[in-house]
Amino acid sequence: MAEQNQRLRAHTDEGLGLPTRVLFIVFAVSGVSALLYQLIWQRALLLIYGSNIESVTMVVSAFMLGLGLGSLAGGAVSKRPGVSLLFLFGCIEIMIGAYGALSLWLFDYVGVMTEQMTGLFKGALCFTLVLIPTLLMGSTLPLLVAHYVNASGNVGYSVSMLYFVNTLGAGVGALLAAFCVLGLLGLSKSVFLAVSFNVLAGITILCFWKRGGPS
Repeated sequence: MAEQNQRLRAHTDEGLGLPTRVLFIVFAVSGVSALLYQLIWQRALLLIYGSNIESVTMVVSAFMLGLGLGSLAGGAVSKRPGVSLLFLFGCIEIMIGAYGALSLWLFDYVGVMTEQMTGLFKGALCFTLVLIPTLLMGSTLPLLVAHYVNASGNVGYSVSMLYFVNTLGAGVGALLAAFCVLGLLGLSKSVFLAVSFNVLAGITILCFWKRGGPS
């Protein structure tokens, strides 16, 4: 079994054009940034719109819906012939980082603009502000799964490993945010830490994509 897994990893590395470990680390880092964003944005929006059960529910619901719809969209895109999956993944990571860099300013701006508006309209805007970037986040898993399956030919191994490393990264991100990052850095510096993770992940993948040729 160990020898079979070793052959699979070697074959996968050749097909991917980048080491499997690099792919796993990059996707774990992406998971860390996603959970940092969730907790940072939740706290930022609660400061603007108030801390109550409705606000928390709105943020979490938007995050989950965005991830789900983004996953569906990413899966549909990954099936199109000629799509460069690694290139698309790298660009999406950088786009998430760009939104993250502007997010706190955007939340403050929208909060001021909607100060006199009704609670329902505020809730809809809050929902949309979180939904947009999480659509991008949700699309990354099916894109990488499709690329990894093309290289390894093993659907079960590809899905389980990528889901595992991304979930592991998300768990690390939650622990970091709750017990370390937010308390030490505050919201502004914490969000730029998450941004740096996205940019690092995106640039890393794009560098390997460029070196290995479109795939």
